[in-house]
Amino acid sequence: MRKRRSPTEVLIRLRVGALVRMLPAARKGDRESLHQARVATRRLREVLPLVDPGARGQRLRRKVRRLTRALGPVRELDVALETLDALAGEVPRSAVAHLKLALKEERRRMTAAMLHEVARVDLDKLRRRVIAAARLDPEVDGRARAARRAARLYSAIEAAGSIYLPDRLHDVRIAVKKLRYAFELVHRVNGARAVARLRRLRQAQDLLGRMHDLEVLIARVRGVQGSPQAPTLSLSADLDRLVRRLETECRQLHGQYMMMRPAILVLCTQIVAPSDGRRRGKARLSSAA
Repeated sequence: MRKRRSPTEVLIRLRVGALVRMLPAARKGDRESLHQARVATRRLREVLPLVDPGARGQRLRRKVRRLTRALGPVRELDVALETLDALAGEVPRSAVAHLKLALKEERRRMTAAMLHEVARVDLDKLRRRVIAAARLDPEVDGRARAARRAARLYSAIEAAGSIYLPDRLHDVRIAVKKLRYAFELVHRVNGARAVARLRRLRQAQDLLGRMHDLEVLIARVRGVQGSPQAPTLSLSADLDRLVRRLETECRQLHGQYMMMRPAILVLCTQIVAPSDGRRRGKARLSSAA
């Protein structure tokens, strides 16, 4: 009789399967597959420390982390190009065209580096080892990890304050992402009722992600303006107009984030201390900061 798979093993199989399924198309340059492959690596990294915290698990996490980092730069360039396409009617066409040429050339270079790194990973072997690790402990409970992620997010939000500071908001974005993936694990493995919380975390991640993407694009515009092949004064002025448009949207998004901020803090408190009430939860969050 075939042994029944644990919820953890089923989840691991789903996550490593998504990575194996998406990576071949990502290697060929498909933008959506590249994005989904990168997301799959992040979700896989979240569960691996729980199923195999030892040296073997650390080696697996390093392999998956290399994939995440290899896919990241190309994904950022894809988002930048998509953003420019969406802004084509709002900013000077000369600025968009010039910037797209520079970004496409950079994407070609980054794609070559990505393919070199991805080729070093034996996906079949990785899949077998990850699934083998999932069988070690069928009773994984990720609630403690989710609570730590929530405490870190609470601290990041408090540190960011209410002023628009991109570096600190970047820390908040990363913390939101990690909590979302950790809480997905709790939801899938432990059957926790988490749909509303996951929806709120995804909304925050999308908003902060958009803000980060715009900041990355602003930095790339400034890089083009300061490069040895700097554009003419007229084109540089058009690029300045593009930057102002991007900065305006960043500040609008920050306003939306500030409206969302109190609810995210409450959510963190609830995850850290689900049965202790808000006051005791906040005390634990403060001690973790």
